[in-house]
Formats: sequence, structure tokens, C-alpha cells
Amino acid sequence: MENKVLVIAYYFPPMGMSGVQRTLKFVKYLPKYDWEPTVLTVTPTAYYALDYGMLREMNENKIRTVRTNSIDPTRLFEAGKPVKMPHEKLRNFMSAVSQAVFIPDNKVGWKHEALKAGRKLMREEKFDAILSTAPPYTCHLIGLALSSEFEVPLVVDYRDAWVDNPLHFYLTPYHKILHQKLERKVLRASNRIITINRRIKELMIRRYRFLDYNDIAIIPQGYDPADFQVEDALKLPYSDRMRFTYSGTFYRNRTPKYFLKALAEVLKEHPGYRKKIEAVFIGTFRKENLALIESLELQDVVKVFGYLDHKSAMRYLLTSDVLWMTIGNGKGEDMISTGKLFEYIGSRKPILGLVPNGVARSTITESKAGRVVNPEDIAGIKKAIVEYYALWEKGQLPEIAPDFAHNYDRIKLAGDLARELSSQLDYRGSYAKMGAVH
Repeated sequence: MENKVLVIAYYFPPMGMSGVQRTLKFVKYLPKYDWEPTVLTVTPTAYYALDYGMLREMNENKIRTVRTNSIDPTRLFEAGKPVKMPHEKLRNFMSAVSQAVFIPDNKVGWKHEALKAGRKLMREEKFDAILSTAPPYTCHLIGLALSSEFEVPLVVDYRDAWVDNPLHFYLTPYHKILHQKLERKVLRASNRIITINRRIKELMIRRYRFLDYNDIAIIPQGYDPADFQVEDALKLPYSDRMRFTYSGTFYRNRTPKYFLKALAEVLKEHPGYRKKIEAVFIGTFRKENLALIESLELQDVVKVFGYLDHKSAMRYLLTSDVLWMTIGNGKGEDMISTGKLFEYIGSRKPILGLVPNGVARSTITESKAGRVVNPEDIAGIKKAIVEYYALWEKGQLPEIAPDFAHNYDRIKLAGDLARELSSQLDYRGSYAKMGAVH
């Protein structure tokens, strides 16, 4: 007999980008472990990227979804259409205004409709657990309300930190206090807390003294091995150049600037490399970054493909030689472990990480097939490019070991989540289990 879990997730196909994938892959593989998921999400809306490949994957795996309307900024744009990523200065300004006005986030207008649909589901069916995944943190508030009302255990999944999130802007100390009160309420009521890495776990325990080490489980980001079973991967146009590939979006202090400047200097110092190296970018790409490519005279070396559906992006990872990523040097960046890193690991390709000290740097180092450089160290990036090129010429590029990659297999990670959900099956009594214990 299967157990049933109600999954509360704002970001879900046909929305694309990395915030969708963790939830999609969890619900895809939970049935292997006798958990039947129902996803409570929004009706299709506008977003920076839409991925109908992931929507097909959802339908092919017969993942049940219950969709509701919402009142949020995405409704200002035409549903089912991608929204162009604004200039970074404008995006930062819009984000700051949004965070000053909406608490906990600009998806709070979804809460009313989600609760109405959630209550209907809970009255008509028996669910053994509720799983809310955030951001947006509104999902945790929805999960909290349903858990309290129907006395069903609540498991909260943190894809990013909440109060300690380095991307958050607090207009006044009072704004931060309001967020902290909401998070405290959620954590006290939660039966189990899951985070993607140890650093976020440590920060939560430090901030909330009622939590201890055993209250929080770590289930990292990962990769789906099925995504790498791409039969036509080798049918991509053949290139006799060494291919450096970046997959993802640039925002805030994540920029291609330092990599591109280093590459331009390498080609200037080694003119013969110009016909031997290419840099591929997959994902939303702003006009200012295209202008940078032109100013550095790299048009013949750089290829920008824009956002591709997930399976197509995986083809390019498989046909690349080195995969690179960047995380800025800003405050709190040490807790960032982006989803792309773990898909890079799944490809088992060598990784060039332009990252500060922290979770991402440690993971790349542990892979034993990567190099890490400070994000703004152009000289260090140049050295890494030249060293990787020398290995490529000799056919000696390193490869991530299968045993290491297996740690981040989404099928395995779904099993870890299933065990966390199953640990709540003996739940009885008030939803505020944690609060009573502590």
C-alpha cells in the first residue's frame, strides 16, 4: 500500500530553470519507494524560462498535479510566454522593491488559492505527510497552515536559506524581524527539516536555539541519470575544438566577465589556440554580456545558445570537455551550492569552479576532477584554461569517479527523502511536535 504526500511547490513545469528540477525529480522517483505524490502548484504563468521537455517528463511519469490561480507579479505578463531577463541593475532594483513590499516574498498572493485547494484535497483524501519546498517561502506558510488544520506531519525542504539567504534584501531591521518570526513559527511546527547542505543547516541551528543537530537532515542537490541517457547526444555538430561550457543564468555577482577576459588574454598570448578552443553558453544571456563578447573580440570563439530544454542542455554537457561555473565573492556565498554543479558531476566531466571558499569549492575539490579559482582571479583562470588545454591535447582530461557521482544520483536522493517521510508515519497528536519537544 502506498503512502500519500502532498507536495507544495510554486516552481514546477512548465516553468524551467534549476529551481524546478529538485521537486520534479523527487516526485518522479518517490513512487519507487511506495510514496504517491500529489503536487499543489500554480496554473501556467509567465517566467524567465519555460521548459516543455520537463512538462512532458512530468506527464510521462503520470505525476498528479493540482493547479490554482495566483496573484503575483508573473501574472502581469502573458501566460505561457518567456519573460526577458532585464538588465542586472534593473533586476536588482525590482528585487529590492519586491522584497520591501511583500513578506515573505512576492508569491504570498498564491497563499489564499493554494490553501483553498489544499483544504479540499485534505478533506477528500488521506495524506500521510505534507512536503513544502522553498523558495518561495510562501510554500512553507501554506504547508504550516494545512499541517496545523488537518494534523498531518509537515516536512520542510530548504533549497536555499531563508533569513540568512545572501540574496535577500531587508529594507529595515523590522523587515528582517518579521521574516525571522515567520521562519521560527514554521520550524517549530515542522516535524522534519531538510536542507541541501551542511552550511545552511549550521546557520539554522545557530539562529534558532530550539533546534539541534538531529532535527535537520541534509539531502543535497543532484542529477537524474536518465537525463544523461541521450541517444542523439553525439549527433550534435562535430567540433574539433576543446569545448568549455557554462550552463545556467548569470545574475547578481555571477558574471561571465572574468572567464571571458581570461580567455581573451589566453588567445592573445597563444594565437594558435583561437582555432582550438570554443566557449559555449547555455541559458538566459543578457545584452550586456553579448556586448562584452564583442568588446573582447571573441565572436569567433564564443557560442551562445540561450535557454534550451533540459534534455538538450544535457546533450551539450555530454559533448563538452570542461564544464565551468561561478559564484560571486559576496557575503553568504559560502553556503551556495548551485544545482548545475551536481549535473556537472553527473556528466562526470572535469569542472572549473570560479568560486569562493565554501560548499561549492569543497564539493569540486572532493570530486578530484576539478580546479577551483577565486571568481575574480583572471590570472588564475588563465592558468587553469591553459593547463586544461594541455591535458585535452594529450587526451588526459580527468574524469569524476562513478562512486563519487553516485552520491548525488536523484534516484538515491529520492530514497533518502522517502525515508524522512516514512519516519513520520507514526505521527500522532498536535502538529507542533517540535515545539513540544523543545
